[in-house]
Amino acid sequence: MARHWAVVNQKGGVGKTTTAISLAAALAIHRRVLLVDTDPQGNATSGVGVVRRVGEPDTYRVLTGDATALDAIIPTAIGNLDLIPATIDLASADLALYELPDRERILRKALDSVSHRYDYIIIDAPPSLGLLTINVLAAADEVIIPMQCEYFALEGISQLLEILKRIRSGINPDLSIARVILTMFDGRTNHANQILNEVRSFFGDKVSNTVVPRNIKLSEAPSYGQPITVYDPRSKGAVAYTEIAKELLTHAEGRDAIIDTEEGVGSRAGRTTAWWRKRPGS
Repeated sequence: MARHWAVVNQKGGVGKTTTAISLAAALAIHRRVLLVDTDPQGNATSGVGVVRRVGEPDTYRVLTGDATALDAIIPTAIGNLDLIPATIDLASADLALYELPDRERILRKALDSVSHRYDYIIIDAPPSLGLLTINVLAAADEVIIPMQCEYFALEGISQLLEILKRIRSGINPDLSIARVILTMFDGRTNHANQILNEVRSFFGDKVSNTVVPRNIKLSEAPSYGQPITVYDPRSKGAVAYTEIAKELLTHAEGRDAIIDTEEGVGSRAGRTTAWWRKRPGS
């Protein structure tokens, strides 16, 4: 069964979707990965080069029971990476879910039906704390929290942590934090370094050792429908997310999961890295 990671932060503009896409693509180098887009904006869908398909099986229709998760899965141009896409229909998901029985666990049940097909399922959560996000948290084994290195980002985290506490007290007792990832980091400023130190003081070893720097390539990649690890695999953004993916794999599978080489960071198109041990049985 796959491990389910939800990438969550109710504050927009913190690099949430970029984090979900980048980690999914990095993990897919030697793991089977399913990326689930639950954000009505559908940026994770377009960010891996998939055109949104209103009326066809998607996350919304999986949640409402009009399609199974298997019906909605489509392959991407990135090997080992599949997608359950999102459309604007998800904007009304909270209303659609409200009348359904066991409404908080609908996504969990749907993903459990396909979990055996993958090693990891990464869910891009909406930037809100409604019923749709509660479904995402109920479906997750762990959460990955991207945080921008700014003061207001710290204020929003307390609200998110309170929601996680409530989820653990009832719907999903085993939910935990896998990593807190600092994004848009500018090491030249005292403010960014102060935020970094405060976050590490609060979360301890849950904070990723690698920070994601401000990087123009990360901003450009979505317009080409490519993860940064494909668009520019040697950029600072790609290197950072690749290192964070290594940390997550070690966290999930142990130190033997990683083999370092001198090949560096590469894309699936002839410059593939070799720092991942093939999954057991492959």
